[in-house]
Amino acid sequence: MKIIRTIQSRKTNNIFFDDIKGLKFNNSSEILNNIIKVDSSKKYQTIKGFGGAITEAALVALNTLPVQKKEEAINAYFSKDGLNYNLGRLHINSCDFSRGNYCYVNDNDKTLESFNINHDLKEIIPFVKEIQKKRNNDFYLLASPWSPPAYMKDNQNMNYGGKILEEYKQLWANYYVKYIQEMAKHDIKISMITIQNEPLAIQTWDSCIYSDTEERDFVKNYLGPTFKKHEIDTNIYVWDHNRGNALLKRAITILDDEEAAQYVHGLAFHWYCSEDFKSLSTFHELYPDKELLFTEGCIEYGIYKDGYLKYENGEFYAHHMINDFNNYSTGFIDWNLYLDENGGINHVSNFCEAPIMIDKTNHKIIYNASYYYIGHFSKFVNKGARRILSTVINDNNTIEAVGFENLNGEIVVIVLNKGWIEPVSLIVDKNQINLNLPNQSITTFIIK
Repeated sequence: MKIIRTIQSRKTNNIFFDDIKGLKFNNSSEILNNIIKVDSSKKYQTIKGFGGAITEAALVALNTLPVQKKEEAINAYFSKDGLNYNLGRLHINSCDFSRGNYCYVNDNDKTLESFNINHDLKEIIPFVKEIQKKRNNDFYLLASPWSPPAYMKDNQNMNYGGKILEEYKQLWANYYVKYIQEMAKHDIKISMITIQNEPLAIQTWDSCIYSDTEERDFVKNYLGPTFKKHEIDTNIYVWDHNRGNALLKRAITILDDEEAAQYVHGLAFHWYCSEDFKSLSTFHELYPDKELLFTEGCIEYGIYKDGYLKYENGEFYAHHMINDFNNYSTGFIDWNLYLDENGGINHVSNFCEAPIMIDKTNHKIIYNASYYYIGHFSKFVNKGARRILSTVINDNNTIEAVGFENLNGEIVVIVLNKGWIEPVSLIVDKNQINLNLPNQSITTFIIK
C-alpha cells in the first residue's frame, strides 16, 4: 500500500491545491499523541456525489462573462479537472435567488391547462443541457419547490410562508408530475424531488409551511399515489430543512406511517442553525433503508471583499462535510453555483456567498476558499465510493477526518486541521506515517 498522491490547501493569501511530493508510509514504531486510524474493511454508506444549485441568480451572474471566461467557470465545477460535480439542484417555480416571484401557470388555473416551463427555457434548461453534454449524461438532478402558486395558498402570496389550501393539494401533486414530464420533453430527467424547501421557515421570500403531519399526509394521500398513477420514478425526499430534533420528529412522523413511508426514498437536510450531526446517525439507526442527502448550505451574508479570501469559510464547509459524511450522508449539494460580486441577484436582498463569485463589471471569476475545500472531497471521492471507518484521537479537538474507498480500490482520507501545526500518526490498514499537519489546513491523501 502506497501514498500515491497528497493534496493540500492551507490558510494563505492565495488558497490553491498544492501537490505534496515524497510522502511514504514508514511504519514507524512510534505512535504520536494525535492519531488518525483508518480501517477500510469497515464500510458504510455509498456516495451519490457532489454538486450545487442551478438557480436563476447563478445563471444571471454566469451569463455576464465573455465566452471564454464562461467556459472556464463551467469547467471549474463540472470537468474532471475541476470539481467533477455530478449533481445539481433546480428550483420548481421561483426561489429567493430569482429575479422575482414566478410560477408555471396562469393565476387561478384549476386544471393546469396553462402549465408551461417557458421561463426555464431562457437560462436554466440550456445550461442543464450543456452540463449533460459536458458530463456525457453523468449528471443527476434534484428539484425542490419553494412555494406553490399564490392562488393555491391560504395567504394568497408566494412569499411569507402560508399553507397550501386543502382544495388544491391534488392539483399541486399534479403540478410536480407536469414539471417532471415537461422537463423530460427536453431530455432532462428529474431523478429526485423534495416535497418542500424548508417547510418550517416563514420567509420574506418564496416559502410554504408544512407541519409534520401535513407533509406526511401530502406524500401519503397525494404525491405518492399521483407519482404511482403516472409511473413517475423520481425519488421523493422529505424534510429538506435543518439537522436536529426537528429532523428526527419529522422522520418519525412520516416514516413510522407505512402508507407514507412506501413512497419516501430518503430525507434531505440543510446545515443552517444546527451542528447536531448525531441526529443524522440516529436517523440512520432508526431507518437504515432510507437515504440521507445534504441538499443546501452556504455562507450567509458572507460577501466577498476584494483582496480578502476568507479561509474560515472554507474550513466551515470542510467541517460540515466531514461530520455529515461520518454520520451517513450520501452526498453534498451546495447552494448557488455562482453569484455576482454582491452575493445576488436576490429579489429580497438575502445575499450570500458562493464558492465562485463573478465580478460583472470587470468580468472576473473569484474563487473563494470554499471552492478549494469542497474540491478536496469532490475531485477525489467518486460516485459509488463507500465511506470507511476513520477514528481521530486528538486532545484539542482541532483535527477532523473522514475516509472513503473508491470503486477502483483507492482509499481517500481527508484531514482538516483547525488548529496550529500538529504532529500526527496516520495509520491506514496498519500502514503508518508520522507527519506534521500545517496549521489551518486541509489535506487529502490518496492511497492504493
